[in-house]
This record gives sequence, structure tokens and C-alpha cells, in this order.
Amino acid sequence: MDTLLIGKGQTPQVILAKYANRHGLIAGATGTGKTITLQGLAEGFSDLGVPVFAADVKGDLSGIAMAGEAKPKLAERAAQVGLAPYAPQAAPTVFWDVFGKQGHPVRGTVSDMGPNLLSRLLDLSDVQEAVLMLVFKFCDDQGMALLDLKDLRAALAHVGENAKALGAEYGLISTSSVGAIQRGLIGLEQEGGGAFFGEPALELADLMRTDLSGRGIVNVLAADQLYQKPRLYSTFLLWLLAELFEELPEAGDLDRPKLVFFFDEAHLLFNDAPKALLEKIEQVVRLIRSKGVGIYFVTQNPLDLPEVVLGQLGNRVQHALRAFTPRDQKAVKAAAETFRANPDLKVEEAITQLGVGEALVSTLQEGGIPGVVEKTMIRPPRSRMGAITPAERQTIMGRSPVAGRYDKAVDRESAYELLTQRAARTADAAAAARAQVEQAKADAAAAKAEAKAAADWKKDVRDAYGSAPRGRAPAAPRTPSPRRSDTVVETAIKSATRSVASSIGSQVGRSLLRGILGSLTRR
Repeated sequence: MDTLLIGKGQTPQVILAKYANRHGLIAGATGTGKTITLQGLAEGFSDLGVPVFAADVKGDLSGIAMAGEAKPKLAERAAQVGLAPYAPQAAPTVFWDVFGKQGHPVRGTVSDMGPNLLSRLLDLSDVQEAVLMLVFKFCDDQGMALLDLKDLRAALAHVGENAKALGAEYGLISTSSVGAIQRGLIGLEQEGGGAFFGEPALELADLMRTDLSGRGIVNVLAADQLYQKPRLYSTFLLWLLAELFEELPEAGDLDRPKLVFFFDEAHLLFNDAPKALLEKIEQVVRLIRSKGVGIYFVTQNPLDLPEVVLGQLGNRVQHALRAFTPRDQKAVKAAAETFRANPDLKVEEAITQLGVGEALVSTLQEGGIPGVVEKTMIRPPRSRMGAITPAERQTIMGRSPVAGRYDKAVDRESAYELLTQRAARTADAAAAARAQVEQAKADAAAAKAEAKAAADWKKDVRDAYGSAPRGRAPAAPRTPSPRRSDTVVETAIKSATRSVASSIGSQVGRSLLRGILGSLTRR
């Protein structure tokens, strides 16, 4: 039977591999040894061929990638807890980093994140979240991918500018909410969160690798900078859990998990979380074990976790708690009550008296029954305890199985490009329409000027020839006489008249006409 040694109390305390997906808890005050426990468990899962994902919020978990020192005290402790043979050994490790500085970049698309998690990340109100969901729906209907933040900004701008037109199909769109979301995105980018969104997106299969010897890869997320942005940190890890939940098929009961996920500083996941999000987390924790994934929450105080989540954690390691305040005393009592009682151990008293490297341990036994809690000496890790150097990190990254796969960002055609092209076509069409209107106005003005020029010319001709006396009746029509040929002078006059007529509106032409006609009438 595959087992993972945690340490030794009255009896060896182990996690049965087939129950490792029933989740777990590592709790204790700062400085009591939680990180060392996490490191030892990660090594144990790796030895069983189970890949591990763990966030390194302080930087000292990175030592798991290097062999530790052969110190006599460590060898003695290993012998006491039954970890034999004991020899320094590194775990196969891949480093990741949302910001791409201390590990391979971790990216996901805006579409993968979804409007609900993105709303939590941006701390949006219910109305603003509804508008964001509308934007996602619009992009889905239009076949436009939302990959990075510039895609989302472009989609928000388009929806805001066309709020009235889109309102008939998508409902009321609050332009003020659009503006609030835009401001939230600016703030997220200023914090460096924009580095996470884009492609190539992380493939979950790359977190579930084994090395050539069959040992599980330990994926270490460099989170010392990410942890300084609590909302981004917790939302990212929750997104990763949601992706595992959505993509992995049902696995049923397995001999060992497909992946074990350590969620350090777990209280950040639940701080100020709305009820809908808490229900989603509870659902993921309850159901993801059927996908072959075990989640181990690491936190200072068991009360940091909601009861509905705490009740799902079958394997527990409780380091020392301090009972200095009423809340601390309440936490000690709550932690003691969650263990299966041991008649030989006063649990509530023991929790406050544990030394560094000691813990109260209870794991699931055959049939999934919680074991009796025991005071346990925790196994020592075989890898280095403490951070590695930047040069060592770069060496490990250089020989990583995913080296070069995620290091360069890819920006393919998506919502930003499609909306930019659409806007350009709309602008060109509008410019063409304006040009047509201007041309029509110009043609109308030219026609009006031409008509006026023609009217002026006719008036000038009438003025030049004179008109019949007023009151005289028009002469009766006479029988037309035979047409005679024009004289040379008349032909010249008609030719001049036609020439002047072709120069409509010309003052020079009109003056010339009056001069010719006037000279003829004075003869």
C-alpha cells in the first residue's frame, strides 16, 4: 500500500495515497514549522509519482529544488521518525511566476478567467459585474476572443459607445459602470496584473508531469511579489483550481492523486469573499477530489477557513497555536474539537505546548475513518531548507521540461484587432458619406450659380435690346416671310452672342455684348 510518511508519534503517522485526494490542512502560528511540513509532504508526494503545485510566498520553499546538507542532526531525526535510508536529495522542480521573473510565465486568457472571478479581482459591485457579464456575452455572440486586457478594454469601449443600440438586445447598459470597470483595469495593470492575461495560456498537463524516473514534478509558484497583492494572489489560485475542476475528467477512486495542490496563506481566499463565491469554493473543494486532485490549505488559524470547507479536510497537521487573546483561545478550542479524541492526550493543552517541528496529526485510515490524534515529530526534508540563489534558479529553469514554451508572449487576432478594424471601416464609411454630402452640396451650389448666371445674362440681353412701349398691344402675328440669309455683320453678332453665352456670369462678356450692340444701334 502506498503511504506518505508525515512523522512519528506513538505510531508512524502516514497519509494513505488512496485518501490523499480527501484534502488536508496544515495550520499553526508563524515560525512553528508549517513550511518545513509542506516541503516534506511535497517530497513524499513526488516520491509516490504524484505531481505537486505549491505557492512559495516567502521564497524558502525554492530549496526543494536542491539537495540538502548531510547534517548529523537531520540524519538522527530521520532515524527517529523512521525515514530510512536518509540521504540529501533534490526534488524535480519547475519554477513558475505570474510576472515571468523568477519562473516560467503563467498566463491565462480573460475568457478563461470569466466575469465572476474577474469581478472579484477588480472588486466590482453587483451592477458592475452584471455589465461585465454583458460584455462577455456580446463578445461571445460576435465571435471575438477576449485574450488580454486590451481586448477587454476595447470591448468595454465599444459597448459603452453603443449602449443605446445594444440595449434593445442586451438590456440596460450603464455607461458609468463601464467607466468604473475601465478604471479598475487601469489599476490592475499598474499593479502588474496585466502580465497574467494573454497567450500562450498555461496547459494544465504541464503541471501534471513526472520525470524520467517516475517522480512527480514539484511546481513551485514564486509568490513573494504576488503575495503583496492579496486579491490577485487568491484570485489566481482560485482560477487555477476552477480550471482543474472544469477540465479534468471524472476519475473515481484512484490509487494515488493526479495532482496535489498546496494553497498557502489560504485565509486570503476567504477574506471578504461574497456568499456566491464561497459557495463556488465549497463546490470545488467538495467535488474536485473526484477528479483526482487533493487540496491542502496552509494557514495560521483553522478559523481562517469556513466551516463548510474545514469539514472537507480529512488529513490534518496542526502545529502550535498561541492563546494570548480570546480569539486565539477560541481557535485553540476549535482546533482541538476537530480531532478524534485521544484518551492519552489533552489536545487543547498540547496545542499550545508544541515545539518547532512538532504537530498534532490525524489522517484518514482504512475506510476513510479519521485516525486518533497523536503528538508527532515531523520528518525532516531531504532537500535544502531555505532559498536557493538566483544563479541556481536560472540553471534549473534552463533545463526545465517546459523551457521556451511560455517565455515569449503571443498576440493573435482577437477582440482588440477586430474592433479596431471595425472602427476603421466605420470611420472610412462615414468619411465617404461626408464626402458625398459635401459633393452634393457643391454640385447644388454650382447649379444654383449657373442658373443665376444664365438669368443675369438673359437680363443683360433684354436690357441691351430694349423692350416694347408699355400699354401697346402686341402686334398681330404676321405671315412669316421667306427666310433670308444673314449678312456678314449679323453672323458676326450671333457668333459673338453665342461666345458670350458660353461664359455664363462673366462680367467681361456682358460688357463686351453691351458695347457691340450699343455701337450698332447708334449707327
